[in-house]
Amino acid sequence: MTKYIFLLLIATSILFWGCSKNTESKEEEKEVIPTGIYFPEIGSTTWETITPEQLNWKKENLQDLYDYLETKNSKGFIVLKNGRIVIEKYFNGHSKNEEWNWYSAGKTLVSSTIGIAQEEGFLSINDTSSDYLGANWSSLTTAQQDLITVKNHLSMSTGLNDYVEQTLKWICTSPSCFDYEANAGTRWAYHQGAYTKLKDVVTNATGTDFNTYFYSKIRDKIGMTGSWNELTLLTLYASDTRSMARWGLLIENEGVWDSETIINKSYYDAMVNTSQNINKSYGYLWWLNGKESYMGTASQAVISGSLVPSAPKDMFAALGADDQKIYVIPSQDLVIVRCGDSAEEMQLGPSSFDNELWIKINAVIE
Repeated sequence: MTKYIFLLLIATSILFWGCSKNTESKEEEKEVIPTGIYFPEIGSTTWETITPEQLNWKKENLQDLYDYLETKNSKGFIVLKNGRIVIEKYFNGHSKNEEWNWYSAGKTLVSSTIGIAQEEGFLSINDTSSDYLGANWSSLTTAQQDLITVKNHLSMSTGLNDYVEQTLKWICTSPSCFDYEANAGTRWAYHQGAYTKLKDVVTNATGTDFNTYFYSKIRDKIGMTGSWNELTLLTLYASDTRSMARWGLLIENEGVWDSETIINKSYYDAMVNTSQNINKSYGYLWWLNGKESYMGTASQAVISGSLVPSAPKDMFAALGADDQKIYVIPSQDLVIVRCGDSAEEMQLGPSSFDNELWIKINAVIE
């Protein structure tokens, strides 16, 4: 009897050891999902990735998203989660290394450069524009012109007439093109010329060419490629799609790249929140979602409701003509980039494509 009990104890021990060993093996094989924010190295093409499956996203809906993007004339599309690439796709003959114009999405690069120049003591956004542009930069009277501050340029509230009699004055920057329409701060209008003068503000305040200043203070510090180039009367930024994603990542991390603060926190907070009381969905050249109303780029109408109803309420975006998009969603640690030709009739800022695209994105990430 003792012999049988002894054998039973040995068998039980072997069985327990085997089960324990098997459990340990399974635990060792369990995939480790990366956490914490990641920043790709400067000058490197290596970029950490994470899969939709690891995030429990609905992979079965990805192809529908890709098909939609391709049929809507997209070129590049990237989704970052905590800085890691989840999705990176190129369409319609585009590739990872090709550059594309950001159009007005590049305005956000300018607003941040202004903030850096202010932090370094070269300017104040509360100063009148004339302090940096001279006394005769517009055709306004001195009293009218002195109402306009640098902040008015950032918030599109200069009061200048944004489009006159089909003359393309909206992209003209000569003094004769800056006509009085209303007192600064009392009217919101998407004014390309008034925005463009911000580059002159930086150049004159710092004593350094705007492009050179931007390259050293932002582009080179976060490893972006690309450059400013002349197209029509506007200076536009062009880069590869990954550089757009790097920019979005800096902004998603509140202006800090890895451990280096690029954009001062107080300025950052002001930049991505409502900048005036007329267009609640506009910061300092950034478009804001989840507000009670918004205005478009070609009308004085104030429209009730959120800018992009299907997108997260805390989303804000760099938006450019031909549907260039850099979406930043802090609550979900997401940056989403789309570049390409226009998905529909040309729009300078938000369009119905934003809402349709977000319906497709939600089908994957929710």
